[in-house]
Amino acid sequence: MGFYTPNGQRITKAAFPATAVPDPLKVITADVYESVPYGPGDGSPEGSRRHLRFQAGTILPTSTIDRLFAPATIASITPATGPAAGGTTVTIKGTNLDGVSGVNFGSAAGTELKVVSATELRVKTPAVAAGAANVVLADDAGNVTKNGGFTFA
Repeated sequence: MGFYTPNGQRITKAAFPATAVPDPLKVITADVYESVPYGPGDGSPEGSRRHLRFQAGTILPTSTIDRLFAPATIASITPATGPAAGGTTVTIKGTNLDGVSGVNFGSAAGTELKVVSATELRVKTPAVAAGAANVVLADDAGNVTKNGGFTFA
């Protein structure tokens, strides 16, 4: 048993081809629970249950925490057009939308954001100049942009 290069040369631990990457440790300061949907046919009512994922005092690398927050995606924006005066209620569908805390149309913030589920949110458009605007979701995992996602008429 061992590790080898493509040409068959054995790799020692000291010569293992890897570079150190900083991955600072973090201490969980409060119990963290995860919401998990009930499975089909388990006899439980529809909805979800919560279970302890990390107990306070657990030490994790930052990269592990980062992987817990999948980035949002935008699959559709309906309607895709509306008046420059704003006030259009827009439905955005995609994935991992439950971490979205704001929606911008160009540089102007939408109002009355309502996260309906992890796959749908609703927001009212602001008043902006006519033309196509990028739709930007402020998400836990970083901003997500749909270039020209909404057109103001």
